[in-house]
Amino acid sequence: MVAALELYFDHVAERRMRVLWDALETDGAPSLKGLLDGKHRPHLSLLGATALDPEVVKEALDGFDVAPPLKLSFQFAGVFVGRVLWLGPSPSVGLLGLHAEVWRRLTVAGIEMSPLYAPGAWVPHATVSMRVPRPMLTEALRRCLETLPIEATVTGAAVADHARGVFSSLRGA
Repeated sequence: MVAALELYFDHVAERRMRVLWDALETDGAPSLKGLLDGKHRPHLSLLGATALDPEVVKEALDGFDVAPPLKLSFQFAGVFVGRVLWLGPSPSVGLLGLHAEVWRRLTVAGIEMSPLYAPGAWVPHATVSMRVPRPMLTEALRRCLETLPIEATVTGAAVADHARGVFSSLRGA
């Protein structure tokens, strides 16, 4: 995915994730810290797409709070194909409901999104490292597990497409 609708966290949770990024970097595993000249911040992607027009997304979400002060409890770590390391929040009714409503509204607006983010297929996650070297994967996963749990509150949202230099706040980002 190149573009995403990202949810951001309170300062304490963001700081804890950044400390994890630093630890991974110290261990020699790449984190999101240095990706794209440090433009990333800890986030959870509600959806991914090849491209997103922020104005169309804003119009589709008009009148809907895409970033309510939703409580998230990051309780586990995982690895996607390609050695992408992530932290996972417990899939609460609130989080799944928010995701389903955003997906519904953007679908009605004709916005094309990755089927990996469709309700029922989406795995809620906050990526911490991409393409972890195979010999370091076990140690990097251990680092993640030692960091958990992380309690977070959603404080903002944005449409982000770092590859194209697009960042458009939807609320509080």
